[in-house]
Amino acid sequence: MAGTRISEQLPPLIDRNQSPLAFGQRALPRLAAELQNPELTVRQGALAALRDLIHDPERAYETIYHGCLERLKVLLKDEDSSIRTATTEVLYLLTAHSVGREAILREDVVGCLSELLDEPVDACRRNTHQVLKMMSGFPAGVACMVSLGLVPRLVMKVAAETEDIRELVLSTLGSCMRVDTQAAQAALASDVVTVLREQLTHSSTNIRREATAAMIAISVPPQGKVKVCEEEVLPVLVQLLSDEDLEIKANAAGTIMNTAVITKGKFQSLQAGALAPLLHLVECEDRAVCANALRALTCLAEVPRAREQLLQHLPLLQTRLNHPEPIIQRASATAIQVISWTP
Repeated sequence: MAGTRISEQLPPLIDRNQSPLAFGQRALPRLAAELQNPELTVRQGALAALRDLIHDPERAYETIYHGCLERLKVLLKDEDSSIRTATTEVLYLLTAHSVGREAILREDVVGCLSELLDEPVDACRRNTHQVLKMMSGFPAGVACMVSLGLVPRLVMKVAAETEDIRELVLSTLGSCMRVDTQAAQAALASDVVTVLREQLTHSSTNIRREATAAMIAISVPPQGKVKVCEEEVLPVLVQLLSDEDLEIKANAAGTIMNTAVITKGKFQSLQAGALAPLLHLVECEDRAVCANALRALTCLAEVPRAREQLLQHLPLLQTRLNHPEPIIQRASATAIQVISWTP
């Protein structure tokens, strides 16, 4: 017990590639200086240490306060791919904090990230698109991306990217088109409906889910409704009403609902046989699926021959009046009122 034994083994959970942290308030200033060090291993260690620290909101604020973000912008253009990849990962972690997102917009980091859309390293591109996805959830972030002309570039990247990155690109596009009308106009000008149509039949459930979610967003503006009809997307969406994934069903019904507002959308949906699968979805217990199906049926009921067919299914719609969800009750009541209307 009185002897001293010093182990030659390193303590557990120690990353040899991570720079040692200075004590207290000197930690971030030292890392900021090491990010500019000409030695590759020093820069790698500083990024590894920063990656662990930035999970803490206080540390994220200190990172920005001590000017690390300006150093990270420089590292995005580093010659070493591992540095670029680690830098984009740090930026992605930073977007989890509101102070980080504000700083990224203020320092024009999105513009620097846009130069990495053609990065040959998959991991670096993946991190870049994760940052863009996080920023697309906020109006200021979408406005910045629109001003930089990123929406048309993202549309072009859909078909070219790997499946995991393609899912991120589709999610970013969907968020942009939902948040900003200018983003939707830019996407329409880039033939986004044709691009999305190709992804609706993809074997990956995640890609079909994101593609249908983006299709809902683009079918909101009038030009989008017309384009959906011109590209004959509705027959594909009718098939997706039988998909195993509930979110895909809800998105497909929602797009039919949006497009059936115009006359051409009504007739194309009816020609594709949308009534039967929509009536089947009315019985679904998922709120989004049932509500979108009821609203789509309400739009289609404005066509006389569709209203005649739906009159036979009024008992089914009346059962939804007792649904515990108020949104289902209102949607079913409106559907019954439209179907029961007589001139």
